[in-house]
Amino acid sequence: MTDLIRLSKRMSELGLCSRREADEWIAKGWVRVDGKIVSELGSKVLPHQKVSVERQAAAEQSKRVTILINKPVGYVSGQAEDGYTPAVGLIKPENRWSEDTVDTVFHPTQLRSLVPAGRLDIDSVGLLVLTQDGRIAKHLIGETTVVEKEYLVRVQYSKPGRLPAEDLKRLNHGLSLDGKKLLPAKVSWQNEDQLNFILKEGKKRQIRRMCEMVGLRVLGLKRVRIGKVKLGKLPEGQWRYLREDEVF
Repeated sequence: MTDLIRLSKRMSELGLCSRREADEWIAKGWVRVDGKIVSELGSKVLPHQKVSVERQAAAEQSKRVTILINKPVGYVSGQAEDGYTPAVGLIKPENRWSEDTVDTVFHPTQLRSLVPAGRLDIDSVGLLVLTQDGRIAKHLIGETTVVEKEYLVRVQYSKPGRLPAEDLKRLNHGLSLDGKKLLPAKVSWQNEDQLNFILKEGKKRQIRRMCEMVGLRVLGLKRVRIGKVKLGKLPEGQWRYLREDEVF
């Protein structure tokens, strides 16, 4: 026997939307299973059943925005904490990048359900993604994501001389955090005091902790790319909309 699956979970698996969006659409009567509208939350389906959504759902989803911020030091990625301002507080008309080419007009309703798709520590800067689109959030931070994140990391070695080649190899593959082996990374010298990190995971303060394990102190950390989307010339403290031609 094939097990029944919660409809909202199945919709997320199919890439139609996030589970939260699925529940909203089901409650509004915008979801069909084998052609019949299903409006009861908690409904379950079999994997072979055809799930589709009404045009209203697609139209609502198309209005959802994704915003890129060049986060400065001192801002937290998510909820306000310890008196620090969340990065979403930067999203106001006067902080929009003057070179943003998207013709979307800013409206305060765009701040509703706008969530960070990935963390950036309070003392780190660079590319932060906030989105209303559950599909993008799942793609960037879901359990199975393999999207690359690239960082420039200014470091200082705590011992005489330079970091041994063997320790650079350990940064690439060979370290564990919280009792779990890290996925292979790509770590190389950018210049004398700056490393380039490319990761496919994002454990809390991962890069700083990795560096500490090989005797490196992080002096500055900047995220410059997520997937195929680059920070580019976006000024610190400013934001822009994700363009239609940009895909993570």
